[in-house]
Order: sequence, then structure tokens, then C-alpha cells
Amino acid sequence: MKKYDEDKLQAEGYKPAPAEYFTGKAWLKSYVVPDENTNCVVSDVLFEPGTRNNWHTHASNQVLVVREGICYYQEAGKPIQQYSSGSAINVLPGIKHWHGAAPDGVMIHTAIGINTEKGVVNWLEPVTDIQYNAVN
Repeated sequence: MKKYDEDKLQAEGYKPAPAEYFTGKAWLKSYVVPDENTNCVVSDVLFEPGTRNNWHTHASNQVLVVREGICYYQEAGKPIQQYSSGSAINVLPGIKHWHGAAPDGVMIHTAIGINTEKGVVNWLEPVTDIQYNAVN
């Protein structure tokens, strides 16, 4: 497993992700930001071990491509799923969900949000430790 330190991440263009939307530490590297000509967002998100984002929804599809590590992904009312490097997840509009790293390793995914004119993300409550640890 690769080691990451803050100086290296910042040198590679990563910035700390907004702490209010994550349990643990995450880093964000934006490639495409929406503007008047482009209605999508493309970013890499690095989750330190055990880090996950809050429950949230999207007004349009979000595609997650796991690049490194194990991604925990859960939709409300369903069990946690685990996706390995090279996997893709197509999150449908309006689905309440969260994603994050397994407890023992870093996870990086590329997040692609389409039709951003409909909105990018609707942040909800944090994922509890009980919810996170319910992986089978």
C-alpha cells in the first residue's frame, strides 16, 4: 500500500476536503469544475483509512471509479458493498448513499457528476460508527 503525506498530496494538487462532510480525513483534487459551458464535475477523492463522507444525494447521476484500495458504498436501507480498484459505481439520482475507505487502507476514487445544472450534492447527516462498522 502506498503511503501518502500531506506535503506530497498538496504538491500533487490535492486540497483538504470540507471537514463538515466527512468523518475522518479526505483530500480532493478537482480536474473539471462546472461552469457556463461545462455541466459536469470530475474530481479525485482520497479517503484516509476509515474515512467516509456523510449520507448525501445527487440530483443527477454520479459515477465513482475506484482507483486504489477498497471502497465501502452503501445506499439507505441496503447492506454495505465493497468495491476494489477498477470497479465503477453508477449512483442514480436521488439515492441516499455514502462512500468511504475500509478501516485498514487508503481509498481513492474518481467522482464524476453529470448534469450539474440540476445541482451537485445535497449533504445530509454523518454516517455513524455503528452504520460504518455494519460491513459483513
